[in-house]
Amino acid sequence: MTGTRPEKTGAGPGSAARTPLGRPFGLLMGVLLLSSLGNGLCFPFTAIYISRLLGLGSRAAGGYFLAMAAASFAAALLGGPLADRRGPHRVAAIGGAALAVGYGLLAPADGVALVLVSGACVGVGFGLFYASIVGVVDLAVPESGRRTAFTVRHIVNNAGIGFGSVVAGLALHGASTPAGTLRWLYLANALAAVPLVVVVRALRPKGAEAHTTREAPETGGGPSGPTYRTLLRVRTMALLVVAQALFAIVGFTQIEATVPLLMHDHMGVSLGWVSAVVAANSFALVALQPLLSRWLERLPETVGLAAGPVLWAGAFGCGLGAALAGPSAPAAVRHGLLLAFAVVFAAGELTYSSAFYPLLLRWSGETAVGRASALASLAWNLGTASGPAIGLFVISRTSATGSWVALAAGAAVAFAVAAALHRRAADVTRAADA
Repeated sequence: MTGTRPEKTGAGPGSAARTPLGRPFGLLMGVLLLSSLGNGLCFPFTAIYISRLLGLGSRAAGGYFLAMAAASFAAALLGGPLADRRGPHRVAAIGGAALAVGYGLLAPADGVALVLVSGACVGVGFGLFYASIVGVVDLAVPESGRRTAFTVRHIVNNAGIGFGSVVAGLALHGASTPAGTLRWLYLANALAAVPLVVVVRALRPKGAEAHTTREAPETGGGPSGPTYRTLLRVRTMALLVVAQALFAIVGFTQIEATVPLLMHDHMGVSLGWVSAVVAANSFALVALQPLLSRWLERLPETVGLAAGPVLWAGAFGCGLGAALAGPSAPAAVRHGLLLAFAVVFAAGELTYSSAFYPLLLRWSGETAVGRASALASLAWNLGTASGPAIGLFVISRTSATGSWVALAAGAAVAFAVAAALHRRAADVTRAADA
C-alpha cells in the first residue's frame, strides 16, 4: 500500500484478473458467504417475528430497530479508531461475536427486554464489523488485487443474502408454527457468524509497520493517525463520504424498495415478474464480474466510481422506456426493458464496488483505515435510512414516467459529486507531481 498518492490509474489491463487473491481471501469469502446466508434467513422477517409472532406489538419491533441503529452508530464511531490502533481483524472478530450473541438472544426471546438487548448486540456487531471489514479484506489480498477483491465481496454479500432468503421462504412455506421455525432460523444465523469470527481473528497484519509509519495524503496525521475531523477536512475524503451516502440514497435503496413498488403498483407488473427482475439483478452481478473485470481495471478508480451513477441513469432510462411503452406494448418489449434495467443496474453496482473501497484505503492512509471505514459505514446507514422514504415519497406523487425520470435525476446528482471528486483528485495529483 502506498498511502501517499491520492490517485492512480489502475494496475493495468486485466491485472486484477491475473492476480492470485490467495487462500486467505478465498477462506474469508467462504465464511462471509455463510454469514450473509445466515442474515438472509432472517432479516426480512424480524419486524413480523417480534410484533406478530411473538405478540409483542409494533412498539417492541420499533424498539428493536431503534436500539440496533443507536448501538450501530456508537459502535462504528468507537470501532474506527480501535481498528486503527488494535488491528481490523480484532475489531471485526468482536463485531462478529456480537452479531452471533444478538441473533442467538432473539431466538428464545419472549419479552421486550430481551428483544431490546438483542437489538443492541446486533447493532454493536454491525457497527464494529463494518468499521473494520475494509481493513480485513485488505489484509487478505495483495494490493494489486484490491479492486477485484472488493467486487467479489459485494457479489458474495448479495448472493448469500439472496440464497438465504430463498431457503427461509422454503422453510416457512406452509410451516404450522412460523414462530418456532423462525426461532431455529435465528439460531442458525447466530451459528453462521461463528466461522467468520474464527477466520477473521486468525488474519494477521501484512507488516509491523502497516499501522504505525505512514500518513494519509493531505491529512497531516501523525503516528496515531488523523481524527474524524481531520479526515473530513480533506476535500477528497469528504466528497467520497458524501458520494457513499448518495449512492445508497439514489441507487441501492431504490432498487430494493422503490422500484419493486413502482413496477407493481404504477405499471401493473405482476409479482412474479417483479421477483424475476430482482433475481436478474442478482444473477447479473455474478455473470458480469468476469466479463467486466478487464474493463474496470483499465479505468482510473475515480472514473470507475463516476461510471456507476451513469450506468444507473441508463438503467432507469430502460425502466422509463418500459413505462412509456405501456400495457399495450408486447410483453416481450416491456419485460425485456425491465430485465435490461436489472442488468445495467448491476453493471453500475460492480463499477462502484471495484472503485469505492480501494479509493477509501488509498486516501485514508494506513493509520486511518478504520476511521475512514466507520465514516463510510455511517454515510451508508444514513443513505439506507433515508433513501426508501425519499423514493416512496416521489412515486406517491408522480406518474410512473415521472418516477423513472426522478430516479434518473437522482443518479445525475450522484454523478455530479463523483465528477467533482475526480476533478479534485486530478488537481491533487498534478500538485503532487509538480
